[in-house]
Amino acid sequence: LFKMTRYQQRIAALVFLSVFIFGCNSPSNKNSGVKEELNQKQPNIIFIMSDDHAKNAISIYGSRLAEIAPTPNIDRIAKEGVLMHNVFVTNSICTPSRAAILTGQYSQLNGVYTLKDDFDNSSNHLGKLMQKAGYSTAVVGKWHLHTEPTGFDYYNVLPGQGLYNNPKLKEIGKQWKYHNKGGKVYKGYVTDVITDESIKWLENRDKSKPFFLMSHHKAPHGLWEFAKRHEHLFADKEIPEPNSLYENGNHGPLKGERYGSSISDRYPKRNMLHQVTREGWPTGIIDTLGMTKREKTHLAYQKYSKDYLRTVAAIDENVGRILDYLDDNHLAENTIVIYTSDQGQLLGEHDYFDKRWMYEESLSMPMVIRYPAKINPKQVNNDMVLNIDFAPTLLEFAEAEVPSKMQGRSFKSNLFGSTPTDWRTSMYYRYWMHMAHHYIPGHYGIRTKDYKLIFFYGLPLNQNGALSEITEPYWEFYDLKNDPKEMNNLYTVEKYQQIIKELKAELLVKKQELKDTDESYPELIELRNKFWN
Repeated sequence: LFKMTRYQQRIAALVFLSVFIFGCNSPSNKNSGVKEELNQKQPNIIFIMSDDHAKNAISIYGSRLAEIAPTPNIDRIAKEGVLMHNVFVTNSICTPSRAAILTGQYSQLNGVYTLKDDFDNSSNHLGKLMQKAGYSTAVVGKWHLHTEPTGFDYYNVLPGQGLYNNPKLKEIGKQWKYHNKGGKVYKGYVTDVITDESIKWLENRDKSKPFFLMSHHKAPHGLWEFAKRHEHLFADKEIPEPNSLYENGNHGPLKGERYGSSISDRYPKRNMLHQVTREGWPTGIIDTLGMTKREKTHLAYQKYSKDYLRTVAAIDENVGRILDYLDDNHLAENTIVIYTSDQGQLLGEHDYFDKRWMYEESLSMPMVIRYPAKINPKQVNNDMVLNIDFAPTLLEFAEAEVPSKMQGRSFKSNLFGSTPTDWRTSMYYRYWMHMAHHYIPGHYGIRTKDYKLIFFYGLPLNQNGALSEITEPYWEFYDLKNDPKEMNNLYTVEKYQQIIKELKAELLVKKQELKDTDESYPELIELRNKFWN
């Protein structure tokens, strides 16, 4: 360059710089991957779902636990995409919710009402429809639908509920064994193992096709066994308590002591205090000798919450691993990433744990969605979305036809800030597994933006796993606008009677529209005639 004029030197320098810049964007470098993937017409999709992960245990939702138990990687999805505030399950229990997600149908159409029902794997569900749309498909982790997965080019799933440590997984190509049976041991902690196997599939997939991966975690389902690395997490911390752990107002039935699973010893057949003070609790027991009832409840809540939140910490770490994999392999831009749970979970609210109820903490599902190529970051969506809407939405993103038998509706346009004018303003819920395991009566109800009406009919209706005991029917009504924590059942309050009357009428219309009329159950019709008005 020293023999050139200054002008020539400048031109040469610019040429050199251009070559350097374009060289950095060659196929072996990061930005080229973005360009290549954007040429792929259909987006890749990763659907990450945990089991029983409460919105209150995800810090982006800003609950009492947000500061003490942050979830930065799940939060990252929301910050780079959309935070969904009003996503609801239609039957808050594992197997029915998973069937609803795959089929886009309520329990009364897909045939999975309770934990005991088998999923009809011959049905035309989401996995098969994504295959038909040209996707490589896989499901890894918790399946919990009893029958062998279909519609997936690859599966490696837990038998039944699965184990936290050294879990077994059932891989495609091996002889399938029904539900809880079979599987090969994988050494390690289950949340890490499921992510390992998910990433392994991503590495070895057919790269000529877009991919659809369902990566399903066992955690944070009870009994809560945390990874060894989280043994001392929260050791010197006090987990904030919900006010309703002790002061429950006029919530629930007047004889509520017999229903549900409590933190305190309020109901002796099923309470957390009993479990964490008896030998056999997997993470060690607590000693409450000489304590008052309130002190015992406080300590049981601390033990339950810390065990639960430690399992959540491992999920968040592994969500981060998936996001890092997409970044490192230049796949992030054109990949939709969804994080959700199969339902909510009560974390001491109203002195309850578990789910099943139509109460907000059980009914609400967390959901965050990222699609960098198309969806702007830091979006918030408040539309009412149901788990039966997941399949239609993913199919629309995949440019596939949505079967008319699906009862859900795509919310793709909602994610782009364009909510259809006829979008739902109310939703129907039904829990069928009457009094099983957690002593919660069969019930159904309706929720709008401002109100919730629940009819606890208390009948088994010959459902698999439901107990034969008949419980006393009762109603609950909540003004969510003025009482979002559902502290006061206002069903008998005079000023709400017209609203309640209108909700009952709308509830019957919804039951008709959704093909869940009670005519199949004469005993329920008889009871309804007696208690409806």
